[in-house]
Amino acid sequence: MTDTTDSDPTRIAFVCVQNAGRSQMAYAFARQERADRGLEARIELVTGGTRPADHVHDVVVDAMGDVGIDLSDRTPREVTFDEIQRSDYVVTMGCSADDVCPAGWAGENRDWDLDDPDGRPTDEVARIRDDIRQRVAALFDELHLDE
Repeated sequence: MTDTTDSDPTRIAFVCVQNAGRSQMAYAFARQERADRGLEARIELVTGGTRPADHVHDVVVDAMGDVGIDLSDRTPREVTFDEIQRSDYVVTMGCSADDVCPAGWAGENRDWDLDDPDGRPTDEVARIRDDIRQRVAALFDELHLDE
């Protein structure tokens, strides 16, 4: 775990292959969690993909809209080696992002092993969304940065 007495913010990267579904939802919930806990100065967030799609999946935009989060203006982006290298935690979503974390990297990698929401029915996407929301909150609880 990162030393929270450090003045540098804890950096968390949410990474997937396309950066068009799960990692976008995780990033959005993490931004919300960070704001709700007043941790803007203590947590830095990154999201990206190893082979980004052209747009966030429509079903994901709709599912997040159902909980009051607008992802319609988000664009998938490529995560850089430097961003990963500087991250304390890299959370992959269960897609084959095996080559994300560089050799010699001192951070912690977690794979949440989530189903891909693309092309799934609305109720399944909502279940994936809710699972991601809970996992993000649990990660923030575990880091104890708001104490």
